[in-house]
Amino acid sequence: MTARRELSAAQIRERLARRGYESTAIDDAIARLRAERAIDDARVAEAIARTETSLRAHGKRRVRLRIEQAGIAAATATRATDQAFETVDEDAQIETVLSRRLKGRDRILDDRELQRTYRYLLGQGFDSDRILKALTARKRRG
Repeated sequence: MTARRELSAAQIRERLARRGYESTAIDDAIARLRAERAIDDARVAEAIARTETSLRAHGKRRVRLRIEQAGIAAATATRATDQAFETVDEDAQIETVLSRRLKGRDRILDDRELQRTYRYLLGQGFDSDRILKALTARKRRG
């Protein structure tokens, strides 16, 4: 299971349970994998954070949520997210997502599109203050 990609302990537990293994066998397997360092939730959290920021251009909230959905503790998710965003310019990332969303247009046409785009960026995990700043700048261009 771990040959293709990094998996958290919770993901491995879930997959083994689906295959019908008993909980004691699952616990033993996870303990052995942890001892061998084959699974490491901190390493998985860092990998997810890198993917979500660099490839998918998601904001902090969405990255942290994605890590937590992998069954990783909130503290570990926060630490990995903060570490990943140390090198990310969030304003530039919002501009990249905005350009992609507006299909190359330089401005927002009306208030309805502004609201729709705001909700979209919020769903992508960006901070509302940064979103408003970027959208206001695009609206002024129009």
